[in-house]
Amino acid sequence: MKAKVDQDVCIGCGLCPSIAPEVFEMRDDGKAHVIGDSVPAGSEDAARESVTSCPVDAISVE
Repeated sequence: MKAKVDQDVCIGCGLCPSIAPEVFEMRDDGKAHVIGDSVPAGSEDAARESVTSCPVDAISVE
């Protein structure tokens, strides 16, 4: 599974790294970024929860 953050839409609220810190991190630009190339095993549910929790729909997983 891969996660993606649309940088043009992200408002940097910090919700996704609070839900899935092994998948997302906040960087110096004030926006969320995906850690690594794929969602770590066991973190799939947290990644999906981040998708539905994002207030601006900036996150997708496939």
